[in-house]
Amino acid sequence: MLNKIINFTKLLNKFRSVERVVLVNEKERNENDVEHSYYMAMLAWYIVNVNKLDLDINLVIKYALIHDFVEVYAGDTYIYSSDKAHIESKEKREKEAAEKLQKDFSEFEDMHTLIEKYEKREDKESRFVYALDKIQPMVNIYTDNGRSWKVNKVKLQMLVDHKKDKVVVSPEVKKYFEDLIELLKKEEKDLFNA
Repeated sequence: MLNKIINFTKLLNKFRSVERVVLVNEKERNENDVEHSYYMAMLAWYIVNVNKLDLDINLVIKYALIHDFVEVYAGDTYIYSSDKAHIESKEKREKEAAEKLQKDFSEFEDMHTLIEKYEKREDKESRFVYALDKIQPMVNIYTDNGRSWKVNKVKLQMLVDHKKDKVVVSPEVKKYFEDLIELLKKEEKDLFNA
């Protein structure tokens, strides 16, 4: 069993090496997938607990931890990338990555089941995490004065267009998205390149 633990630790280190486009607040480096997944788990736990939402918190935290785990093999896909082929290959790459995880770590059945359920969004917990994943980076970038948006030339309307139809899968998150968009509109000149 120790050998399996060592191999899984190596996988976690590989996951940590997957860089995202979001800059770490007040640092000159990009966030990695482990940091993002941890933020997601803590934020999800906070929202569910504070608002006493009718969601299975253990399931929510597990989904938050694995929601991007296929990126350990598939890599991150930046939604505003100029590499259209990379964007279009996302689903295929992630499917192949899930299959590789299944092959390499077949003993971790719970993880594989949850990855599949998350991708299908077949329960309210997976939909909650999916929608939260659309706004968590926005909140994080907002707290960094829009630095990632400025560096990557992202406009507010791009965010709205890409995310508005995705957050509706979770009524609990949709209201936060709407409030966040109103806040961003008020501070648009400071947060985005004009």
